[in-house]
Amino acid sequence: MNEFEKNVQSKRNDAVDSGVGFVVSFGFFAIIFVIATVIGLIGA
Repeated sequence: MNEFEKNVQSKRNDAVDSGVGFVVSFGFFAIIFVIATVIGLIGA
């Protein structure tokens, strides 16, 4: 066992972190899509 396995900085579940990252990135692209759709409707 190496020293990094003995001294872990974060004991949180990786699935929770990946889920939060997915939701945040999905929300970001959804907001960009909504803004582009609104601009497209206004410009039409």
